[in-house]
Amino acid sequence: MRIGKKDIAAGVVFIALIVGFVLLLNSLTATSGDQEARLVHDAVKNAALTCYAAEGTYPENLDYLREHYKLAYNTERFVVEYDAFASNLMPTITVRERGAKDL
Repeated sequence: MRIGKKDIAAGVVFIALIVGFVLLLNSLTATSGDQEARLVHDAVKNAALTCYAAEGTYPENLDYLREHYKLAYNTERFVVEYDAFASNLMPTITVRERGAKDL
């Protein structure tokens, strides 16, 4: 049995599809962590904005948001840095996954 050019081309296409599928799955799992970190960031920001709207000041720390505005996120998975400079300025919020290289 001889292998023709069509068979080789079909094999190359099949391998390319498999590689593309694997790369797609890899990128989807990598971005899901980034998306979840973004959701945590947005939850912290929205809680801080709600506090500002209700009380006229931004809270000094995350504990205040947890106690009074029901802020909740997975503290075992994410680290949130909340830097409040002044009560009338939006705090700087940074969210990272635990175990990330830059922690």
